[in-house]
Amino acid sequence: MAVRPKVVVVGAGAFGGWTALTLQQQGANVTLLDAWGPGHARSSSGGDTRIIRATYGPRRIYTRMAARALHLWREHQAAWGHGCLETTGALWMSGADNRFGQESANALRDEGMPVEVLPAAEAADRWPQINFSGITSVVFEPDAGVLSARRACGAVVDRFVADGGTCRMAPVAPPRRLDVVTLADGTTLDADAIVYACGPWLGSLFPGVIGPRITATRQVVHYFGTPAGDASFVSPHLPVWLELGAAVMYGFPADAQRGFKIADDTSGPPIDPTTDPRVITPDDIDPVREYLAHRFPRLADAPWLSGEVCQYEATPDSDFIIDTHPDSSKVWIVGGGSGHGFKMGPAIGELMADAVLGDTAPDPAFSLHRFAGGHAAQPKWSA
Repeated sequence: MAVRPKVVVVGAGAFGGWTALTLQQQGANVTLLDAWGPGHARSSSGGDTRIIRATYGPRRIYTRMAARALHLWREHQAAWGHGCLETTGALWMSGADNRFGQESANALRDEGMPVEVLPAAEAADRWPQINFSGITSVVFEPDAGVLSARRACGAVVDRFVADGGTCRMAPVAPPRRLDVVTLADGTTLDADAIVYACGPWLGSLFPGVIGPRITATRQVVHYFGTPAGDASFVSPHLPVWLELGAAVMYGFPADAQRGFKIADDTSGPPIDPTTDPRVITPDDIDPVREYLAHRFPRLADAPWLSGEVCQYEATPDSDFIIDTHPDSSKVWIVGGGSGHGFKMGPAIGELMADAVLGDTAPDPAFSLHRFAGGHAAQPKWSA
């Protein structure tokens, strides 16, 4: 590489934006490209909010990464004043099988992060707005919280540009040559290194290398109205919450003036992230309303205010892909956020900057080689 390497990063979402910013701050000359801009509505990094948490059961690589990401989110928030991180805590509820909660609690303690394991009766006293019937184990992670997704993507790119980076709204085409980035209009950009962080579009850009190893699935989030003047559904009275049951349900306190956010984490049907309509139907709403009436009885008759159709860009095992292209060591592919990647943005940025600049190789767990013999789908808790 040159003394000041020239890097092109394709994709201005959580992975690409933080990668571009960190590379720029470490001395690279970086151009960031995105077809529609940071945090746009078609992207996996769009929308209002995401959970940040380090509860990952036995998958300790993600607990460590999330702990590092949380430290960096706090550090950047203090420096930039962007206000994109709100600490609410996260409440994990489970039934008879509480292995995920126990393993998460052990991992958090080993990382020096605070955690509380509560019996359901104690949790019911603490959060009376929740019906804890059928819940036998509760894990509370005090340092967890909420990230403002779209706003954070914009803040990262604004800082990147302020630090001397170049951001262009320009779609790219599947590469005809790996040594350059080919734009949709046929022009090319030279670079010493190229990072493709294109989320659900990675499969179409690299059909042979990625292809179906990343699948965009339709996910729906809902916002329900809370009773007027009732503070029990906003923080600090209610944290982020997740329930591990027949499905994984999760939700947010009604802090963003949009209402009480709730979603089913079950992977939906595949979609085309560019062309599929984002239309919500009664079939999307009714099962969520039924769950809401059971777990949050005071919201049984809450009005449905609005919803969003977004997507996960998921790998078969829900693990990230962070690796070089098999045919070019200068081309990096980073993606497969699988619904849980947004929070990791600053840690991914550090990891990618070290990898691109040749300082440290990514963990083999993120390698493309894991797919060589096929890879069975694993249970996931993506939110």
